[in-house]
Amino acid sequence: MTDRRKDRIYAENLDKVDDFVFDRRVAEVFPDMIKRSVPGYSTVIAMTGVLAGEYVQNNSRIYDLGCSLGASSFAVLEGIKARECELLAIDNSEEMLKQAQSNLALQTTETRVKLICEDVINTQINNASLVILNFTLQFIDLEQRLELLKKIHTGLRPGGILILSEKIAFADPVAQALQIEMHHAFKRANGYNDLEISQKRSALEKVLIPETLEQHYRRLKQAGFARADLWFQCFNFVSLVARK
Repeated sequence: MTDRRKDRIYAENLDKVDDFVFDRRVAEVFPDMIKRSVPGYSTVIAMTGVLAGEYVQNNSRIYDLGCSLGASSFAVLEGIKARECELLAIDNSEEMLKQAQSNLALQTTETRVKLICEDVINTQINNASLVILNFTLQFIDLEQRLELLKKIHTGLRPGGILILSEKIAFADPVAQALQIEMHHAFKRANGYNDLEISQKRSALEKVLIPETLEQHYRRLKQAGFARADLWFQCFNFVSLVARK
């Protein structure tokens, strides 16, 4: 990996740590950043493709909401093979989508994918058999999260699923402190130093708002999902499958 593709955004001591944004600097290093920051990320992406192979229906739509550089979308394409469907990959960061488009052009001649730059809150969901929210809901304003999930539920076909992956919080302060400590140990093991960890945490403090697993279950039920099941957890990162 070239130094340009290695995440060093918070490696120097900053006088002022601005709120985290998905800008050009982040887009350039995002694969390295997320691999070294989110335990189990590669597993979540790979299993998104496996679940797509199980649940995507012919002549339906797939929505990858907050698609970033398109990792989930690429996994889905691998999982569904030649199935007739449309994949809408949506993100509100032009810089992330530019890189996603470049990645798509390099990796495939796929014509079923449409990249859209918009806020996922404004996305209309219809005829969907799969909706993906991989580490996206945590960046949505708290008061808009239920509205988004209701819209997803309404737009899903019977038998369709939502994959919801999130960083979570713990109501028990001892458990919360332990999970944060273990996550930071994971990041140190992946080459981040304490300055980088501290400054990144400050940048995300007002941008990424985690909730407890119980809050997620409750909201999914309020949104109308028949059930939601935890299929993955590593420290304070989880993934759920919610069924219509």
